[in-house]
Amino acid sequence: MPSFCTPRAAAQAADRASSTALAFPRRGRGRLSELEQHLYDDQLRQWCDGIIEIASRLDFKVSSRGWCYVLEEYGLDKGDFDRGERLINDCRKDGLLPLDICGEDDGRQTLHLENIDDETPTEFAQGWINYLDVAHQQYWPISFWDDLDVYLQMTVEKVDLKNLFDPECKPFHLPLSNISGWNDINSRVGIMRRFAHWERRSKQCVLLHCGDHDPGGLNISEFLRSNLADLTKAVGWSPDKLIIDRFGLNYDFIQQQRLTWIDNLITGSKRDLADPDHPDHFKPYVQNYLREFRARKVEANALVVRPEAGRKLCRDAILRYVPAAAVTKFERRLKLRRAQARREIIRLMSEIAS
Repeated sequence: MPSFCTPRAAAQAADRASSTALAFPRRGRGRLSELEQHLYDDQLRQWCDGIIEIASRLDFKVSSRGWCYVLEEYGLDKGDFDRGERLINDCRKDGLLPLDICGEDDGRQTLHLENIDDETPTEFAQGWINYLDVAHQQYWPISFWDDLDVYLQMTVEKVDLKNLFDPECKPFHLPLSNISGWNDINSRVGIMRRFAHWERRSKQCVLLHCGDHDPGGLNISEFLRSNLADLTKAVGWSPDKLIIDRFGLNYDFIQQQRLTWIDNLITGSKRDLADPDHPDHFKPYVQNYLREFRARKVEANALVVRPEAGRKLCRDAILRYVPAAAVTKFERRLKLRRAQARREIIRLMSEIAS
């Protein structure tokens, strides 16, 4: 695992670098002369080299859209985000940027790929013998949530937040899902079934959510509860007792971290909620938002430029419900159970040997 400097040190290092290294490459209209093409290609290579250098200091993967927020810190105009996103993907295809410079969408992963062994039979067998020495570490007879009064899950609106928050959720064994529009029924069913399981065990179920700061994002608690309730009959569980805690993005955090605003309320349907012709424009949640924040928004992806603050935001939300000491207590309980499993493995192996 490579070592990483802090985001502040990374930003300082980037500030010391030549500003032209991250200047957004702009190609003139029409056919370019040989000299113009050479200058553009050189600028494009410098831009890609700058992205690769920044990536070497990040400890999480960023989507192509997330990269635009990173590059905004170094001069990319908000109006160039769409072009920047397309150019990053074009450069990945052309080999100017590594293919894995962007995080992979889990929903697009390929299934059933072969994994060919390159070992001899002896090496393969020895590997399994070695595995038996640590096999007890895979034993998982208890849950982190057994001794707690609550059960938590977390949803985020962008894949970048899933990658960013993962290190905070992992020690708490907290399921983390990217809902990205909330269209997938299977994802909703999975979330509901987990809540149903723990609610039957008298746990207070809590859904933590972090998403965009826009009219829908601020009204997300109602949307989430409604979308879950739509499947109540099919799943056999109702979100009536569910606590939904939207912990970001919020206005105070945006101002404190100096995140930049996008001057429109265009949704995934490519229509603007600020337009009176939009069917939802006059709904109370939209009108209330416009009165308080005007026709502007902040996408959740913006957190990638403040990773330390973003992860603290996530951890603080978890700690509102779960004591930090719960992690150590669970690890001790699990260690005792695994020690029992190890002794049983040794006993059975001794019987086979005899």
